[in-house]
Amino acid sequence: MVDQQRKTEMESDAEVSKELKRKKRVKLLVYAIAFAIFQTIVILVFSLTVMRIKNPKFRVPSITVENVRAAATNPPSFNIKLNAQVAVKNTNFGHFKFENTTISFDYRGVGVGDAIVGKGRSKARSTKKMNVAVELNSNNIPNNSSLQSEIESGYLALTCHSKLNGKLQLMKFIKKKISAEMRCAMVVNLVTRTVQDIKCQ
Repeated sequence: MVDQQRKTEMESDAEVSKELKRKKRVKLLVYAIAFAIFQTIVILVFSLTVMRIKNPKFRVPSITVENVRAAATNPPSFNIKLNAQVAVKNTNFGHFKFENTTISFDYRGVGVGDAIVGKGRSKARSTKKMNVAVELNSNNIPNNSSLQSEIESGYLALTCHSKLNGKLQLMKFIKKKISAEMRCAMVVNLVTRTVQDIKCQ
């Protein structure tokens, strides 16, 4: 009778132990699944934010006129000295190191001058601003253009374009080549000696 009771108790203890082990395994499985889901969410957020690489924006937000000489004679001519502020906006989570580049200024598709932008670095999620000087002249513009009428009106329409090449560095071991293109249109007011209506894309 005692042996039977002891056997029953041992079987009961074994069942309890077995149940505890089962619950422990279930709990560990739940923790493992929760951890896997958490890691997936972290990786997804990381890839959609930090690792998502965008091309920087390269713009000319403002230009001041240093000197203007314009004549509506035959042939018409102009010589304009400008000081342009150049901005490189980097929205990535890594530094953008860019190379030297040239901003070309045109009058109706004809080159009238170039500005040199030196190499530099735009920090993560910041905007690098620089000032560049440029001298524009009408030497290459053909005589049959509409330059004379524009000078007589006091408004000279110009465009500029450039491409900025460089490398984006993420977390010191990921490097990717990216670039930024710029096209801007503007109007030089020959009377007030200002640059107005600057529109970039």
